[in-house]
Amino acid sequence: MGLLTIGAFARAAQLSPKALRLYDELGLLRPAAVDGESGYRLYDPDQLERARLIAWLRRLGMPLARIRRVCDLPAGAAAGEIAAYWEQVLAETAAREELATFLVDYLSGRGSTVEETASLLGIRYAARSESGLGRTSNEDTAYAGPRLLAVADGVRGSSGDLASAAAVEALKPLETMTVPAEDLLGALADAVGDADRALKEIAVSAPSGEAVTTLTALLWSGSRLALVHIGDTRAYLVRDGELFQITHDHTYVQALVDEGRLTAEEAASHPRRALLARALTGTGGARPQLALHDAAAGDRYMLCSDGLSAVVPADALREVLAGPGAPQEALDELMTRAYAAGAPDNVACVVADVVSLESER
Repeated sequence: MGLLTIGAFARAAQLSPKALRLYDELGLLRPAAVDGESGYRLYDPDQLERARLIAWLRRLGMPLARIRRVCDLPAGAAAGEIAAYWEQVLAETAAREELATFLVDYLSGRGSTVEETASLLGIRYAARSESGLGRTSNEDTAYAGPRLLAVADGVRGSSGDLASAAAVEALKPLETMTVPAEDLLGALADAVGDADRALKEIAVSAPSGEAVTTLTALLWSGSRLALVHIGDTRAYLVRDGELFQITHDHTYVQALVDEGRLTAEEAASHPRRALLARALTGTGGARPQLALHDAAAGDRYMLCSDGLSAVVPADALREVLAGPGAPQEALDELMTRAYAAGAPDNVACVVADVVSLESER
């Protein structure tokens, strides 16, 4: 078969002549020949496979620059690149879904302002970070203040102690900032951006060239609290005696559970259960979970690193957290149980009770 005109080739590839001219200009799909007199582009039938691949990838919404990279790769590597792109799309879609849900909830309740409906609430809190048994360093950071609770778990060998401390430090200015309830998520997102930039500076002088940490934090305003979360540190809520995990682990193993390829029981003992799928890395690509919650007097929140949640089962966490002890007592008991279970990893934990300040007047 001879060369095809641009019109015939466009019909065969299910692309428009206009698209083919654009792909020629971008160097994505050059014609096999150009008629010297008419300037018409001519294409070889062997180019149809590449043209169809381009058409399919465009339907996925893949940017042209990335399509060029995919088309130049061997088949196996191209498949991996497409899978990575689609994983990114799903993650970004999930983040937009969370934001859309928040906006729907927020705008649906705009008939009355937060200040009008919120009771005067405060928190009573305790924080603690300890080295695990046999550990010679502690990469975990825990912080609790009147408006901010935070736990970060730095990755060993990547200046983890500096990374976790810097991530929490970047959030501390929020304690003294005047942040309306409706701006909580934006303020947290900006602070996480500051944290990521701080990690970039640490990575420059780190022996490994990296600075990596997880981060889970809660910021308060009135009866609203904003959650930011990335990695496998966790946040729990105890309400009416029931324990709820309000974060979702960003780990390789949790992704397998989400896909139905592992059970929760199998995940708990999986050899790669600590492999992070998302974390703060200083590279600007962080995709943290952001959510807004309504607090109520009597709620108890607990933030922790996996050094606690991996060794103390959920029923034991509920038993301690739903008990009558004050935050410091509950925290000390949780630490005791972590060490009784062997504490193979460092342990960071924050416990906070939501209390009504009106009754204390």
